[in-house]
Amino acid sequence: MGIQKERTLLEDLVKKAGGCAVIDGGFATQLEKHGATINDPLWSALCLIKDPDLIKRVHLEYLEAGADILVTSSYQATLPGFLSRGLSAEEGELLLKRSVTLAVEARNKFWDAVERNPGHRYNRALVAASIGSYGAYLADGSEYSGCYGPDVNLEKLKDFHRRRLQVLVKAGPDLLAFETIPNKLEAQACVELLEEENINIPSWICFSSVDGENAPSGESFQQCLEAINKSDRVKAVGINCAPPHFIESLICKFKELTEKLIAVYPNSGEVWDGRAKRWLPSTCFDDDKFELFATRWHNLGASLIGGCCRTTPSTIQAISKVLKNPEQS
Repeated sequence: MGIQKERTLLEDLVKKAGGCAVIDGGFATQLEKHGATINDPLWSALCLIKDPDLIKRVHLEYLEAGADILVTSSYQATLPGFLSRGLSAEEGELLLKRSVTLAVEARNKFWDAVERNPGHRYNRALVAASIGSYGAYLADGSEYSGCYGPDVNLEKLKDFHRRRLQVLVKAGPDLLAFETIPNKLEAQACVELLEEENINIPSWICFSSVDGENAPSGESFQQCLEAINKSDRVKAVGINCAPPHFIESLICKFKELTEKLIAVYPNSGEVWDGRAKRWLPSTCFDDDKFELFATRWHNLGASLIGGCCRTTPSTIQAISKVLKNPEQS
């Protein structure tokens, strides 16, 4: 019953948004613009410890820009990661809960304000708890290779994700967002974990891609989607943090492989060197290009569109403008 209720909530949001809901954009990018230093294995999750008010500020900036879905700052927030920083398990769990609470509080504050204006064009946003891949925790770039080594099996991946999933769900998000999944094994682990834990809020599972054709592991998306397509708990699938010029063909591919909602939130097109921990110079999409291509992506079948690394509130504003007010674009 819970799944059915939340599924309707997600579908209603897409409908209210004109057939395509807008996901927010790059979180770490915006934190850094405000002066945060996050060159750290915890990445943006470091601000959960050092500057939670800044996290809420960034959420509010994305809401103002027109985001219909806020993704929490928990992508690289893991219990092993917090333990490695000398925090206790209890402190780590409190930080995971904080990531959801900050997003919910920002959403509620923003909605309370805009509801007083009868002419507003905003939707009441949903909060998606971010669950980064195992490779994101390793912070060695393996979320873009899918190579976890021979010692990582299905049970190890489920054990890695299990407690974080439990804590995040208990914190009360509307959705779960499994992000930058690089291989079939981890996708299967996520699906089995949702079933084993009887999770009754809807999830999406998004993959990365480095060649525009397959998952980073080299496995086909047909292979990766086998388990996902059998799950009623996963409501959307798609691509995040891949170059935007891959997105058109990948939407077409996913349309052939699944009947689930399709989510796409690419990065700016710049390339991340996971070992050197820096962005490499490369051709990238500016906000005007995102505005142009968002319409194409929606027309091809995407129902959830946003941005990932190196995109900003102005990017999301451009996407929201063209999707919700096409006559003004």
